Amino acid sequence: MGRPADSNGTNDETLTVRDNRTGKTYTIPIKDNAVSATAFKAISAPLRPGERAENETPKGLRVSDRGFLNTAVIQSEITYIDGEAGVLRYRGYPIEQLALRSTHLETAYLLIYGTLPAERQLRRFESEVIIFFRSFRYDAHPMAILTSAFSYLGSYYGEANPSLQGQKLFTQGDRTSLANMDRQIFRIIGKATSLAAMAYRVRQGREVCHPAGGALVYRTPTTCFASRFLYQMDHLGQENYKPSPVLEKALDILFLLHADHELNASCTTVLQTGSSLVDPYSAVAAGCASLYASYDPCLLTGQPGGANEAVIRMLITIGSPENVPAFLEAVKRRERVLSGFGHRVYKTSDPRSFIIRKTADDVFKETGKDELLETAMALHDAAIKDEYFVQRRLAPNVDFCGLIYRAMGFPLDFFPVLFAVPRVVGWLAHWRQACESMWPHGHSPTYNCARFTLGQGRRDYVPVGERLVVEGLKAEPLPVAHSGMSKRTVLAEFTGKSKL
Repeated sequence: MGRPADSNGTNDETLTVRDNRTGKTYTIPIKDNAVSATAFKAISAPLRPGERAENETPKGLRVSDRGFLNTAVIQSEITYIDGEAGVLRYRGYPIEQLALRSTHLETAYLLIYGTLPAERQLRRFESEVIIFFRSFRYDAHPMAILTSAFSYLGSYYGEANPSLQGQKLFTQGDRTSLANMDRQIFRIIGKATSLAAMAYRVRQGREVCHPAGGALVYRTPTTCFASRFLYQMDHLGQENYKPSPVLEKALDILFLLHADHELNASCTTVLQTGSSLVDPYSAVAAGCASLYASYDPCLLTGQPGGANEAVIRMLITIGSPENVPAFLEAVKRRERVLSGFGHRVYKTSDPRSFIIRKTADDVFKETGKDELLETAMALHDAAIKDEYFVQRRLAPNVDFCGLIYRAMGFPLDFFPVLFAVPRVVGWLAHWRQACESMWPHGHSPTYNCARFTLGQGRRDYVPVGERLVVEGLKAEPLPVAHSGMSKRTVLAEFTGKSKL
């Protein structure tokens, strides 16, 4: 904690801060190249004449970090990213080695439990993972279905709900607590493909249930995570149906690459939700809702699920390679948005982009080249040579994997689902780690973000007849354009109709 400095003592692992408002000096410990934000609460001063009471100056100094650009909210051993050097490691293993030699399920085990599994452990994990919803509209967005389905799934497992079983359900650290936690992890990872496949089949207007009744999704003859997913989506009763091994391998690699990426918006949402000790199904549903977005608004790292979709729509808008120069000039004038380049973390090329390029080549040999590929490559080649983009360090990122998804025949609105299915693994790894951090006391460090109030101070209520009219673009509701029944009702006459 921050404390007045000892003028006689020296400590290299400290930060000395002088508060010029009071003349006091404070020493703040440095641990693992980090200082505790709460240590600054000891640095307080009296309110100055005329200063706003809402600043709460006597209560200690606050730390402002809009967008969490330099704030570490947890200590994690899961994923390491060096954006300056273009490095991504899962539990210490370079992503390039895992993509070449591992599988998605094996990497899932690594992320959640900290080590690569022995053969016996891997077989058991695969077995556990292996071991409803007709009411959605046919035109519902698949990501909306997946989000709802995870939340809906939680209602079936009261054993996983701390609200029903006690708030220390997952935070005791004993064998029973661990076993219950792992059971939910197996279920969520295993059902992620089933729910996503059902969302796809609803989206395609296909039967969700087996024609003979019974199981909602056909039994699959393989333990490969990606192969099972393809089988569940596409098998319509054909005998001895086997997905393409090339597409199976490509999808498994993409799942592995997207399994985790530190505390991006969706992962932070899961941890924020989970810190209130809600059941993991609700926390995962919250992560899906965050991933559903087309932009990562303010948090730490990574790209949201809708970004892949945005790249394809951009390429469709460009149309052909000869239109690329004009498009890039429009980007420079800020008339258009360049998707698929740049990253909040990586200041050089995203290390996953090289793996995706090789994977794309393998897929295109099987499916034929996507008609947008030439446009994408022309855009890539022009952007990396243009000084405007080079100076801004806008290198290609992983969002061009949308070209692979498109070549594999997935509709655009299914791209976020293809992002969410593997990212469930990372969410659960961080959720499990957060639960472990509460052992052995079972206390929940519920995320409560500090704030500082700007603008109006205290104001007294004024009766409606005495208030001044405040007008302006942000100061009052804008007119709503009515159509259909609401428009006809506005134009109709009836008793009690407002005259405003």
